[in-house]
Amino acid sequence: MVVRAQSSAAGVLALLSEPDPVFKQHALKTLHPLVPQFWPEVSEHIALIESFYESEQLSKDARDLAALLASKVYYYLGEYDEALSFALGAGSAFQAETREYTCGEYVETIVSKAIDRYIQQRADDISMGTKTDPRLQSIIEAIFQRCIDEGEYRQAIGIALESHRFDIISRVYDITHDVSLLSYTMDAVLDTGFSLSYRDQVLNFLLPLFPAPSSRTKSSHIHSLARLLVALNNPSLTLPLLTSLVPKERLLAYQFAFDLVEGGTRDFLEGVRKVLPEGKEGTTEIFDKLRHILGGQESAKLYLEFLKRTNKVDMLILKNSKDSLEPRSSIYHTALTLQNAFMHAGTTSDVFLRENLEWLGTATNWAKFSATAALGVIHKGYFQEGMNILGPYLPQNGAESQIQGAAYSEGGALYALGLINAGCGSGQTVEGYLRETLKNSQGEVVQHGAALGLGIAGMGGRSSAAYEDLKETLFSDSAVAGEAAGYSMGLIMLGSASQTCAEEMITYARETQHEKIIRGLAMGLAFVFYGRQEEADETIRSLLTEKDPILRYGGVYTLALAYAGTSNNDAVRQLLHIAVSDTSDDVRRAAVTSLAFLLFKNPGQVPRIVQLLSESYNPHVRCGATLALGIACAGTGMQDAVGILEPMTKDSVDFVRQGAFIALGMILVQQSEASSASMSSTRALYTKVISDRHEDPMARLGAALGQGLIDAGGRNVTISLQSQAGSRNMNAIVGMALFCQFWYWYPLAHCACLAFEPTAIIGLNEDLKVPNFEFVSNARPSLFAYPAPATPPKKETAAKMATAVLSTTAKVKAREKRKAAAEFDAMETDDKAEVKRDGDVEMKTEDPAAQGSDESKASTLAKRKAEPNFESIANFSRVTPGQLGYINFSPEGRYQPVRPVSLNTPVTKGGKVVFPGANKKGTGPSGLVAERAGGGGILVLVDERPDEEAELIDLSPPAAPQATANGSAVPNGHVPSERTLHIALDESTPDAAPPEWFEYPFDDDT
Repeated sequence: MVVRAQSSAAGVLALLSEPDPVFKQHALKTLHPLVPQFWPEVSEHIALIESFYESEQLSKDARDLAALLASKVYYYLGEYDEALSFALGAGSAFQAETREYTCGEYVETIVSKAIDRYIQQRADDISMGTKTDPRLQSIIEAIFQRCIDEGEYRQAIGIALESHRFDIISRVYDITHDVSLLSYTMDAVLDTGFSLSYRDQVLNFLLPLFPAPSSRTKSSHIHSLARLLVALNNPSLTLPLLTSLVPKERLLAYQFAFDLVEGGTRDFLEGVRKVLPEGKEGTTEIFDKLRHILGGQESAKLYLEFLKRTNKVDMLILKNSKDSLEPRSSIYHTALTLQNAFMHAGTTSDVFLRENLEWLGTATNWAKFSATAALGVIHKGYFQEGMNILGPYLPQNGAESQIQGAAYSEGGALYALGLINAGCGSGQTVEGYLRETLKNSQGEVVQHGAALGLGIAGMGGRSSAAYEDLKETLFSDSAVAGEAAGYSMGLIMLGSASQTCAEEMITYARETQHEKIIRGLAMGLAFVFYGRQEEADETIRSLLTEKDPILRYGGVYTLALAYAGTSNNDAVRQLLHIAVSDTSDDVRRAAVTSLAFLLFKNPGQVPRIVQLLSESYNPHVRCGATLALGIACAGTGMQDAVGILEPMTKDSVDFVRQGAFIALGMILVQQSEASSASMSSTRALYTKVISDRHEDPMARLGAALGQGLIDAGGRNVTISLQSQAGSRNMNAIVGMALFCQFWYWYPLAHCACLAFEPTAIIGLNEDLKVPNFEFVSNARPSLFAYPAPATPPKKETAAKMATAVLSTTAKVKAREKRKAAAEFDAMETDDKAEVKRDGDVEMKTEDPAAQGSDESKASTLAKRKAEPNFESIANFSRVTPGQLGYINFSPEGRYQPVRPVSLNTPVTKGGKVVFPGANKKGTGPSGLVAERAGGGGILVLVDERPDEEAELIDLSPPAAPQATANGSAVPNGHVPSERTLHIALDESTPDAAPPEWFEYPFDDDT
């Protein structure tokens, strides 16, 4: 049969040489189905076939057939550009081929190449004013029409976005009126590698297409609108939408303002506040509330109160860490300081500090600086009382103390003040104080703390006065103060892409001899170009070609932050190239870590990308892979990432193990044992490593940090680099970039708290008060439960020494035992073993241990079966990101949210409720953080029964006292200024129990 087919193909090919056009056309038509099998033979006649395409003697149909045949031959030869060119020349013949899909892969490949060429030609048309090939245009128009006819709207939108065809997007929306397609278009342009200018064009085009939001229809697209306006960062575009909701949709206006605060930058929110009108009679109060919400302080107050009230810190974990880590070692003291700070972040609970004054008093120098700065993490968001809380430690009367060692506590307090006010929009008061302190201080330690505090408190404010003060500190050429000034200059000008600032910083970095200053400026440059994409390209190229590896290090972070969250392919490719080619280990490690900043919106890709890097021979590359997994997959519980990290906890290099411990803590934060199989083993691993005095200090530090991160914020926060609406979380991205610098400067690890996002549902009524009501979580309570409290180790009784027994004595006892057993068998008649027909003996045994085990299993099984499939949750309670899809507000309930809690609703599969994005077992979300739309957080509620008296949660009194480890009770919250805690660092601290309120300042280190 093969021989016959070959001879048939040869015969047909022979017809191509016939002079009669009829024979030629017949040969061309006959050869088409034979090409997939006999293309090598046909390719020998390709020149003749091409001549038929160009011949005027053949009919149009024959020329089209010749062009299509040549296209197929070139396709099989791997010459895809030539294949596309002849396919375009085939005209109607290729159109018929696409309709029939008779060639499968051939058609798909040519269509794909056609789309790529069309996109390129459209880009050339826009930039150079050329005209697209009409033959190519007709193919693409047919593709658009087919997508629309078959309901493949997202595919059509994707091609339209790439080819700048806004008319297709409008056409699809006019046909469907599906708002989710507009949201999809917005997500596509924001989360992929489109240029900044084109992104803004698309967003400005989409904005008027979105319908006006309405609380009556629970507008599901309000989060998309908020994200769109935050991305445009234009107050003048935000104002019309916000004012259109007043007064009829005032509740939705409040909700919209809260959502803007969640993702908006400081300068954007301030701009919106300034342009809001004063309002007329009846609307003045509404606009005043909107201004109050947009200030950010209302959100900070609510989240602070949530963290205070729901604090679930397990003090036994901290106690065990303190007992295991030697306090006289600076690295161990810092480890426990950071662990405690992370676990109590935002809770305002300093119980552990008050109960461990002796441990705290061992801090010296920079460990003392970190210990004081930890107060800023613990009280983060408590901006009303920040100055009072830190009052005893701050420089008094505007001048630094002359007491030896006091500079470290003063510098740490200034840094803490910045952390407390980060993202609170607290105005100029704190910034003014920090600026004055910076100018009046002479010591570099105090200047260091003041500069860091100023940068974090004024992040994104773009204050020229603050920038100039920091620049003056930089020019003093003090290594310690200059490093902080470099970081903070970038923080103040965050995202400004100011070329003037960039040139000043690069110039000084090249001139100074201090590596610390160079590093601070290198990272500062990365902050200046945050989110600016192609506007940063020239600076990135310049930095990456520098001889100084620290500046190349800055170039890596500039690339990562400029394209943060875009998954830009070119940027990813560039980082991977640097990771395997740069001569500096620091630069290579930074390049791998920086992949997380590009890909955190697609965390599922990261394990696959860093898999090989995690097995590199270079330990710095392996370390970078651990942090990349931790940052990108934070809060997801992604098992693929955990599977890579768990073997790395046994790496031969200590700092690789350190990175693995930290990354596991980030990934498993807020996971339960029911949702993650690795939860209990990871916690046990942390305890084991911290308590092992033979373990490397670096690894023990990593375990302590991981333990703090996994229980961060009283177990009520997650770590996320994006907001619940999907916007980039500026504070979190900057905080994580600074946290990665702990490798060189431990105090910067405190900045991880900027990425801590409280996971709560906080419902507010129209008066912005908190009503007392419940909603339902349609999932097993254990799936999202708090971890069980740690249990103290059991006291082991001393085992008795074995008594020596002579061999002859043992033989005598054995004979006596056998004799007694024989006599017992002879006397036993009723309970003798039953002999079966086959001769086997079935022994009747009653093993109490086995029986107890069976009973335990039965009891566990019974409990599991008895566990309900839902639970009622009170307002102002923790709701994890994975739990949002299960939340339901009863239609009969009094309070209803003005927007959906989540658009990722669970579905029923096989009789089980499964959340989209769940893991294989269907027990919990995987990569949910990147997929969520809608969200919890602060929800404005519609009161369906406004005539009834509302029961409100009183937020004014302090939360109930917390029981401490020794059984005493201490208030959970801020201590009034006249009773502010005063840390005693001198060795003469009395052993007697302290009074209820006491002071312990860092005032004496003699």
